Amino acid sequence: MSNMPLEKTPALTPAEHITALADQCVQCGLCLPVCPTYALDRDEAESPRGRIAIAAALVRGQADPFGELRQPLDHCLGCLNCETACPAKVRYGELLIRTRALLGPAPHRPRRLLALLQRPAWLRTLRRISGWLAMPRWKAWLARRLPAASPWRAAISTLPDEAPAPVVRARTTHGKPSLALFPGCVASIEDAGAQQAAITLLEAVGYHVSVLPAFCCGAMDLHGGATTPAAQAARRVQAAWRDSGASRLISVTPGCLGALRLALPGVEVVGPLSLLAERIDSLRFRPLTQRVAVHLPCSQINTARTEAALLQLLRRIPGLDVQPLPRPPHCCGAAGSHMLEFPERAARLRDATLRQVATLAPQQLLSSNIGCRLHLAAADDDPQGTRWPSQHPLTLLADQLEPPPSSQDHP
Repeated sequence: MSNMPLEKTPALTPAEHITALADQCVQCGLCLPVCPTYALDRDEAESPRGRIAIAAALVRGQADPFGELRQPLDHCLGCLNCETACPAKVRYGELLIRTRALLGPAPHRPRRLLALLQRPAWLRTLRRISGWLAMPRWKAWLARRLPAASPWRAAISTLPDEAPAPVVRARTTHGKPSLALFPGCVASIEDAGAQQAAITLLEAVGYHVSVLPAFCCGAMDLHGGATTPAAQAARRVQAAWRDSGASRLISVTPGCLGALRLALPGVEVVGPLSLLAERIDSLRFRPLTQRVAVHLPCSQINTARTEAALLQLLRRIPGLDVQPLPRPPHCCGAAGSHMLEFPERAARLRDATLRQVATLAPQQLLSSNIGCRLHLAAADDDPQGTRWPSQHPLTLLADQLEPPPSSQDHP
């Protein structure tokens, strides 16, 4: 028997694959307490268990893919808290992506707005023009004149008040880089300072970092069911990676890691925090007497899994009072393009997060995901009537980095 050739397993169709993933769910309900949308609505359809049942019914032809049952699938944040709670280890994220791919993009998806955000050159030009027009002074006035559910109102509200940092640059060195930094699209402009901070910190512990061209990783298209542009973005990632000559790919944006890992199977794609934590003894920081609230994005906890490394690094700063936000709430509502597609639902989740921030009475708010940070800062007001300055934790770490002795001796 052992010498007999095995019959090749036939490839599953997309519908069969979704059915197989759905059949792994034992309907225990342990995912419900950690699901942000179930907490919002207390509706079984807005839970992972309910969405799995809906996906199975859709692919079996037992439900209308264009009816009301599609809406809970569109509402899902893709936070993956359910995967961490699932005793059956259901691959919910894969099921969601495959189901959305089968259904195609939602009719209400703001295609033009997302196309703008996915093109860094366009976005940087727009940011330059908004600076000339003093947009921060009157963006609130303009936003209030748009419908509450308008994606453009949400986008205008998230426009930062400060000008973006310069384009990220790596130091020119000879030899093969050990790391390649993926700048992304929105992050390449709005988080350029954090990306430069990552390079500074990584070089301080001995890494040689190169920088890839700035473009979209395809995450928003992948999670929105737009399979063709998502595949095009993946091929662009693959080509840029081959040209880099690096051994590992990094991103300061946890929300990009999932799409990058799908595009580059077999490549180590990580956040810089884990690499810095491995060489933490090489880092020295100047004291800072301040209390900071640390928002841990869903993608940092469930995809990057660098929350422990982040807290370890921050606690190396003498005098810094590091206060992680309590959980729940389990998601701030940004969730990629969710804050643009469903701004009113996203605002309710944001309010719950800001109430948790207020209980900590911080002087500053830290968050590793640019979408989360922009979304949290866009609130009309936090529950206590104050606003907290916010930044990427890497920026704070780089600002407090103690230069090596040789640099101090030769200013």
